[in-house]
Order: sequence, then C-alpha cells, then structure tokens
Amino acid sequence: MQENGRGGYLLFVWSPAGYTLEERSGEPPHVGAQVEEGERRFRVVKIAPSPLPGDPRRCAYLLPA
Repeated sequence: MQENGRGGYLLFVWSPAGYTLEERSGEPPHVGAQVEEGERRFRVVKIAPSPLPGDPRRCAYLLPA
C-alpha cells in the first residue's frame, strides 16, 4: 500500500464515448498484455504515472485489442 493509503494501479480505458479511469488492486499489467474489461478485450499500450495530481500510483493505458 502506498503512503497515502492508495494501493494498486489505475486503468485508463478507451470507449467510443471517451475514456474512463478505473482503480484496480495489485500490480499493473505489462505493456502489450491483453486485458478483459466486461465483454471487451484491450491491449496495454503504455504504463505511466497517474494522471491524478499527487497520486503516486501507476496507470495502464488501454486500447481495443
């Protein structure tokens, strides 16, 4: 767990309506990994710092696979 009480990572998930930001526990998937969200499959295209100010978690950016 991070010092601010937040553990895990974030997912920046693409959809036709725009992107959503979701929290997950554990370690982020690796670049190139396939991820299922609901009934859709995505590929991790980038791991970067959280887009939220002051948030030390990593963020996995997903695009449709």
